[in-house]
Amino acid sequence: MEVRAIALRAGEPYTLRLAGRGARGYVWTWQVGGDADAVAVEAGAGAPAAPDALPGADVELTYVVRGRRPGGRARIRFAQVRPPYPQEAPYDEFLLDVEVTP
Repeated sequence: MEVRAIALRAGEPYTLRLAGRGARGYVWTWQVGGDADAVAVEAGAGAPAAPDALPGADVELTYVVRGRRPGGRARIRFAQVRPPYPQEAPYDEFLLDVEVTP
């Protein structure tokens, strides 16, 4: 599991790129802890697969995190899971600590 810390100003975006494994049934989910109103998270467009990529190859997915409330601190936990199997542990996890500065 990777952990990254960033500082954003209110309104400033940060683009996070994560490896997608949708062909194997995995999706990225996220939960915001701490000051949940300090940030906003939205899924961006995935990068197109390379022309020579094999079927089922990993595709890079993007997520945009935007600072909302100065002085806030949030921890966003991204987990790569297979929705039909909620009892399984995540395949991968990523923690993003965000501080929103004035």
